[in-house]
Amino acid sequence: MTKSIEIEVLGKKDTRSGFGEGLLEIGKRNKDVVALCADLTGSLKMNAFEDEFPERFFQVGIAEANMIGMAAGLTVGGKIPYTGTFANFSTGRVYDQIRQSVAYSKKNVKICASHAGLTLGEDGATHQILEDIGLMKMLPNMTVIVPCDFNQTKQATMAIADFEGPVYLRFGRPSVPIFVKPDANFQIGKADTIIEGTDVTIIACGHLVWKSIEAAQELAAQGISAEVINMHTIKPLDEKAVLNSIAKTKCIVTAEEHMRHGGLGDSIAQLMARTSPTPQEYVAVDDSFGESGTPNELMTKYGIDTINVVEAALKVIQRK
Repeated sequence: MTKSIEIEVLGKKDTRSGFGEGLLEIGKRNKDVVALCADLTGSLKMNAFEDEFPERFFQVGIAEANMIGMAAGLTVGGKIPYTGTFANFSTGRVYDQIRQSVAYSKKNVKICASHAGLTLGEDGATHQILEDIGLMKMLPNMTVIVPCDFNQTKQATMAIADFEGPVYLRFGRPSVPIFVKPDANFQIGKADTIIEGTDVTIIACGHLVWKSIEAAQELAAQGISAEVINMHTIKPLDEKAVLNSIAKTKCIVTAEEHMRHGGLGDSIAQLMARTSPTPQEYVAVDDSFGESGTPNELMTKYGIDTINVVEAALKVIQRK
């Protein structure tokens, strides 16, 4: 009989607030940290940094391409610029500037993107980018990080200041359970195993980590032992964590608030195709734009909710 799974919930908060707190804290510790925002200071929770360090904060207005270019230029003088706007405007709108001025040039710019995925909610499809992980992970020299809760987003925001090179940090708008300890050691490129299991591996990022924990709890009630891994760093991928887990379980589910094409699941599929072919099921948006709605309504409609992770796990186990 599989034991019931207990995960301590420390509260509930939006991940963007973790970014705001982390930015303020790293600003106090490192005088070279500067911040730029494209007319969304409140939405990105950058107000505290602006109030504390007005001479180190640049409000560029609705001019995201300018913001990326300015950030790249600031690195030449040794600054560590954090740019802030919605994920859609942080990637799709400014892809050429990121490619040429940041990634190709290996500039030490931290591209921080809120309101990612469907859980942006009511603003609808034009704002709900679901392709950004794919866009950014394909860029040479770019590190891609998708933390799972408030605490981990704060930790990641601070950690990237000490990391030399371009970073894409993706977080979101809705309040979600906090389960990462506030003193946890965040390591870029090192996955966190949250639940150990033997029957199926579930690897998730961002908001889908908590959904995967809920799924593991439901599976445990059915006598199925699921291993849940928080793959907060999409690139570089923690290949060892993936391969060690599937060596035990012999099957895998990947879960993400992103398009099925080009996301976390595809990175893991490529790894397994090269090394250890293994049955895989995807929990992701299937070749579709989003729409206006509440976060919960949208996650249910587009098939990235707890029940979808459970169903994918049951399906992939049958394929072993």
